[in-house]
Amino acid sequence: MGITQVEASADNECDPLYMSKEYLEKWVSEVNSQSEKTGVKVANMYSGHGTYTTLGLAHHDKSIRDRIQHEWIKPMADIAASVGAGLGFYCHAFADSTLQIPSAYREREEDLYARLADISVYCQEVGIHAPSVEQMYTPHQIPWTIEGSRKLLKEVFKRSAAPFYLTLDTGHQSGQHKFRRPEAGEIQQAAERSRREGILNSLWVGPYAAHEMLVEMCVSPIQEQSSYISRIEQLMDDYPYLFADACDSDTYRWLEELGAYSPIIHLQQTTGTSSAHQPFTEASNKNGIIFGEPLLRALEKAYKKPEDTGLPPRCEDIYLTLEIFSGTSESNNDVLRKMEASIKYWRQYIPRDGLRLSEALEILGER
Repeated sequence: MGITQVEASADNECDPLYMSKEYLEKWVSEVNSQSEKTGVKVANMYSGHGTYTTLGLAHHDKSIRDRIQHEWIKPMADIAASVGAGLGFYCHAFADSTLQIPSAYREREEDLYARLADISVYCQEVGIHAPSVEQMYTPHQIPWTIEGSRKLLKEVFKRSAAPFYLTLDTGHQSGQHKFRRPEAGEIQQAAERSRREGILNSLWVGPYAAHEMLVEMCVSPIQEQSSYISRIEQLMDDYPYLFADACDSDTYRWLEELGAYSPIIHLQQTTGTSSAHQPFTEASNKNGIIFGEPLLRALEKAYKKPEDTGLPPRCEDIYLTLEIFSGTSESNNDVLRKMEASIKYWRQYIPRDGLRLSEALEILGER
């Protein structure tokens, strides 16, 4: 299919938590041997679903945080360095109990920044120049907003002075709209509908305390409504980390703001309503929102912006990485067909690996 740069997933290839040291050493040896033979290179190593679905680096138990940091990510960095690859990962989530207590959240957030800073220093020591953490789309998995991502990159770089970056995924903007902070009028309307219909439709107001107050508001006298709204808004003020802005649902806005700090961009087709990791086939593209030209134009805007004080140096290399998921019952032929169609689509915009962004934009201009 003409692909010579690939991303290796820990789940499928080399996970230090459940594969032996002997196997991992053999894996590295075989990868290097086959890379020399075929010309296909592992450009980046990445964590898989095994660590994605754990509290990991933000676990309430320090021993678990230590284990993920020192017995998973650092060995993965060693493996990546041994095959000349970069490293990206996502291995943390905040427990719901942590989200409900601002002081606990701040403590866990600071601990996470410190651990990511230690990881970035370690990566630099072993020769990985652009480690990155993946951007997500719900409050319990940071970074999930544009400003939160910018904050994380600055906090880690401030602590480490070693470059640390973001992996952007073109479908990870599908959840933020569910966590927009409601205006007073929206809260009022939700309460009125509840009175009429007897059911309180889902309205995100952040902490449980605010939701409980909203439930109480729905059965309280009309003359007390404004007082309830005021108290709900005061509660929401104490939990800014639970809310997203409108721009956080826009994939291209993410690319414009932070694309220059994203050495790995995971490509998936999406309708914008879910992160289904669809291929770039004609059928999927018909209802999709991710396309080559606007993505490259967004990256152009990112590099034209003035450098942001406090962020690491902007990336010199970006890997546009197809991340297409397949169903368990799909045939191998269908999986390969979808991959081939996706590669064909993106080769219109990146006809050969290693293009400068300016060259890719010139190709667009010639059409």
